[in-house]
Amino acid sequence: MPELAPSNTPLQSKAATQQKYPPVPKVCVVTGGTGFVGLRLVEMLVERGAEKVISLDIVPPPENAWKHPKIEWRIGSITDLETVRDVCKGADCVWHNAAAVGPFHPKPLYYKVNYEGTLNIMKACEEFGVKKIVMSSSPSTRFTGEDVDGLTEEQMPQIPLKKYLQTYAETKAMGEVEMLKMDQSKCMTIAVAPHQVYGPRDNLFLPNLLEAAGNGKLRVFGEGKNRICFTHVDNYCHGLILAERALQPESKVLGKFYIVTDGTTHPKGEQYLIFWEILDEAIVAMGFTSIWKKVHLPTWLLFGLAYICDFLGSLLGKTFKLSYFNVLVLTMHRWFDISAAEKDLDFKPIIGFREGWDETKEVFQKTWLPTFRKDMSLLGISDKTQEKIDIQDGKKDTMSSDKPKDQVESV
Repeated sequence: MPELAPSNTPLQSKAATQQKYPPVPKVCVVTGGTGFVGLRLVEMLVERGAEKVISLDIVPPPENAWKHPKIEWRIGSITDLETVRDVCKGADCVWHNAAAVGPFHPKPLYYKVNYEGTLNIMKACEEFGVKKIVMSSSPSTRFTGEDVDGLTEEQMPQIPLKKYLQTYAETKAMGEVEMLKMDQSKCMTIAVAPHQVYGPRDNLFLPNLLEAAGNGKLRVFGEGKNRICFTHVDNYCHGLILAERALQPESKVLGKFYIVTDGTTHPKGEQYLIFWEILDEAIVAMGFTSIWKKVHLPTWLLFGLAYICDFLGSLLGKTFKLSYFNVLVLTMHRWFDISAAEKDLDFKPIIGFREGWDETKEVFQKTWLPTFRKDMSLLGISDKTQEKIDIQDGKKDTMSSDKPKDQVESV
């Protein structure tokens, strides 16, 4: 019986013990180890037998983080080469999750973290002979604005793109291009992306949408029939762990990009769901009025307003919650055929969508809903999220004691 993280939900504990998993490296490094994905990855590596897991993040772990003798919670930035060197020395594999995520960072910070920080990981691994790097990627690095309706990785546009929809996507792609073209005979690399990660400790995707719905500011965009896919956080971490196993000399996965999702555990055995219908389930579960029954907003109106908000934001130096990119991703088809990951990585979801989504709703009823407060702002982000961005940008040294409700993925 493996040791289980004390914060596990019943479903996570069941998934951790329902089968015998392949061994993991003895010494593991996880950058961004206190973020939503990174925190769970640290836990799952210990659950699967790692002897030492080092988390590197710019902020301390949450107060309820697993205090396990095999886990080292180190505070530091991937933008500092000496810090990265100290962490990577002696590692068997580095899972590179750290990134400046979302639309609210200063533009230079994206380049500094997502590109230069990745170069630091590469330099340190080359110097100390680390044999494997698993990079956490994003499908948005391949988004052009066209629908992604069941495409495989090979069918998607190849990076680098001529034009990107976000600075985040552009700088993530820059780092990934460099990572995947490393000398695979010296350091084997692979990039693995999820799509729309969710789970019990989600601090960005679901909280933001539920907050908008609770404040009466969310409506269904267009017809509301766009197809997308979700990835439970445990399924993504499982995919990241399997990717390390697949990194072997002469393997076909070397230097390649893969996507993992909840696959055919989505409704009706398809690899997608109807986004607004599933989101409305969570909204109603919180006791809020169903947005499906409200007037749907036409896409022409939303895009028009988004262009105005983007223009005003550029003049005022502000980021509005209604933006061209947000309208686009909430109206386009975004789902993938994950047959490549199933074949090459031997990936199969360990938590099915329906059970994972239902448990997530239950957890949010107990943990998120009591903290919900009315906020009629149309601008930006919470004070806590801004505080973390300031730390990443070097404007602040430490977080205050209160934990952010919607913090971005850690660096």
